[in-house]
Parts: sequence; C-alpha cells; structure tokens
Amino acid sequence: MAGLAPLAVAPAALAASRNDSGAEGRQYLEWIRYTLPGRRDKRVEKYYEGAAIPALNRLGINDIGVFNVMYGPNDPSLYVLVPHDSIDSIMTSQQRLAEDREYTAAAEEYLETSISDPAFARIERGLMRAFTGMPRVEPPKKMLGSERLFELRIYESHNSIKAQKKIDMFNQGGEIQVFRDTGLTPAFFGETIFGRLMPNLTYMLVFENMAERDRHWETFRTSEGWAAIKDLEKYRDTVSNITDIILRPARCSQI
Repeated sequence: MAGLAPLAVAPAALAASRNDSGAEGRQYLEWIRYTLPGRRDKRVEKYYEGAAIPALNRLGINDIGVFNVMYGPNDPSLYVLVPHDSIDSIMTSQQRLAEDREYTAAAEEYLETSISDPAFARIERGLMRAFTGMPRVEPPKKMLGSERLFELRIYESHNSIKAQKKIDMFNQGGEIQVFRDTGLTPAFFGETIFGRLMPNLTYMLVFENMAERDRHWETFRTSEGWAAIKDLEKYRDTVSNITDIILRPARCSQI
C-alpha cells in the first residue's frame, strides 16, 4: 500500500485533524481506489483477503471494506475503506505493516509484481473525517444476503462555506436521522480532508438488494422529515454535483 500523496486540503477539516479522535470518537476514513489492469484481475482483492486485512486487524484496525463496482466508472477498479481511530494510526500503519514479517510473506506476490504484469495501474488515496452525527463506521448489524450492495454518494459543493452547510444539514439539521427513519441505512458519512473533487462530503449506504434501495429512496423523498428541511434557505445551493456508484462487497470485506 503506497503512502499518502500531498493533495488539496479542506482548511476546517485540517485544523480538526491535528488532534486524535478524542472524546468525540470520530474516526478518520482512508478511502482507496485501485485502477486495475482488467475486470477479472483479482490480485489486489486476494492481497487484501490474505495479507492486508489480517495484518491491519493485528494492528487494531478493523471494519475494513473492500468493494467491486456494480454500476459506476467504466474502468476496472476496486475500492477500499480503512477506518482509523487516530492520525497516528494513519501515519504509522504503513511502516508497521512493513515490519510485520507475517504480512510481508503473505503479500509477496502482490508486492513483487513485475513492471510488465502489475497488479494495478494506479492507486488514488483520500482521507475523510467522520461526521459528528455518525462518528464511526457502522457495519451492517446483521449479515445480509448474497445480493447485498452499497451505494457510494459524493456531494460536491462550489465553495467551502456551502460544503459545510450541507454537512450541517446532515448533522444539526437532522438529515442523518431522516435517513435512518426511512430505511436508508448508512455505513459512514465523511468530510473529505484530502482527495479529489473537493470540497465534498462522501457517504455510503447499505441495502439488501436494488429493489430495497429503490423502495427506501422513494420513502425518503416523500417523507415528512425530508420535506421539513429540504427547502430551508440556509441549506440552498449546497450541492453542485452528485456522483453515485453502486458497489458490491468482496468476499473478504468486513462490512
């Protein structure tokens, strides 16, 4: 796993990130996208299953998500979610993995790929801070069926003030609770600190299947809770673009 590259920073989020999660218990969410050589190439997925996830768990890093794209970008890709309880965990985890002999032995095939046959084309990494209204990743409380899927939604804003207003709408405005009340079950909400498409917030929902997804979104759209907040002046023009990706968890995914 490569180190974090210097990327754009949300000022308010950066100030908050200088301290560990503290009393709030808010996690830092590392979000990784692998561009793969082909759709059937499973070497990165095998690496997480056999090497990375067991090693990260030994470091006390749990609830790791690994996802294949069901509907979304055309290029073959794999997404990975790694929750951290502190900045120190983010900054030291790569070195600690490198010092883990069990990990390096299990990851040898992935780590030693040749230039003519790489396991991935590129890696993009981002970092989010979990919302105050949902400070930690919440794995599904029950093991869902084989059709279970996750919906990843990225809300971009045209400036940082509006981006913060949309975050406030989820937290203080009660939109997270409206989600829960209408059957939209979140796995996480995060404000992007480093990453693409900034400023943005990103969240993930879990569903049994596509039919359940469609049903619960319709319930949300017609709910009294959503009607009470969606047209409030203070929340107007907070989202300039939405990216929507449907993901299916890999066999090794812990959420």
